[in-house]
Amino acid sequence: MALPILAVILGLALLVWSADRFVDGAAATARHMGMPPLLIGMVVIGFGTSAPEMVVSAISASQGNPGLALGNAYGSNITNIALILGLTALISPIAVHSSILRKELPILAGVTAFAVLVLRDGELTRMDAWSFLVVFALLMGWSIREGLRQRSDALAGEVVESLEAHPMPLSRALTWLAVGLVLLIVSSRVLVWGAVEIAHGLGVSDLVIGLTIVAIGTSLPELASSLIAVRKGEHDLALGNVIGSNLFNTLAVVGIAGAIHPTTVPPEVISRDMMVMGALTLSLFVIGYGFRGPGRINRLEGLLLLGCFVAYTSYLISTIF
Repeated sequence: MALPILAVILGLALLVWSADRFVDGAAATARHMGMPPLLIGMVVIGFGTSAPEMVVSAISASQGNPGLALGNAYGSNITNIALILGLTALISPIAVHSSILRKELPILAGVTAFAVLVLRDGELTRMDAWSFLVVFALLMGWSIREGLRQRSDALAGEVVESLEAHPMPLSRALTWLAVGLVLLIVSSRVLVWGAVEIAHGLGVSDLVIGLTIVAIGTSLPELASSLIAVRKGEHDLALGNVIGSNLFNTLAVVGIAGAIHPTTVPPEVISRDMMVMGALTLSLFVIGYGFRGPGRINRLEGLLLLGCFVAYTSYLISTIF
């Protein structure tokens, strides 16, 4: 058991480091290529922070561990909202100024409802997987159109400030992009092996390990970037990281995993995990949208989100022991 635990620790550490390098390299490369800042924030940064979940889930599915892939995707969504936004809002209340993010909040709620409807029969078929990927492609098309059309947005301004604070030559950006991608794959393989071995050693399902250890670990890049952003007052960037990541996880990560390895969805995923994810997503929409003015996630709401994360994770851990 010692070697698998070490593999998980080292795998997670390398995963977080390589994901950070990958996103930085991708964002800087996109900037050098003339991509509008809003599009970088919506697509490159927002979705790029989900690269760990995508690689881990794809490798898990290809190795015949679809439960780990599902747990990673949905567990990461729960972690992103309850832990990351909860902790971030507790440190500094999150004010939502971006009109793009106010459009993405109901889209995220709708995508989550769509996922529940598709998987309610307890099967993730290749047809289901491709339906997720088609919706994701449509969403990407919308994101690109909005990013090209709306040049002035609060999110775009924060992306410019973030990129200008850490300028990077194109050669270095391309190097980090390539190195980050390679190490993402290597670290994900190490992590998946260790997680599967721990699950077998403890006699628990891959799903539970995916919902806890792996989900929290692959969400660390979002946690780091959101905390850094909110300390700089870049609230929209912090929220955009979470919204983009959750959209990517729900559609692309699950879609890729299902296309590789169709699987039966355990009943508890529908009745427990997706319901928790759905409730948190709906809560985020209600408190973040701002029906009577700019949205805002205050400290009390952040504390409630953190409480939900602690309660949910504690329940999962109790099922292990």
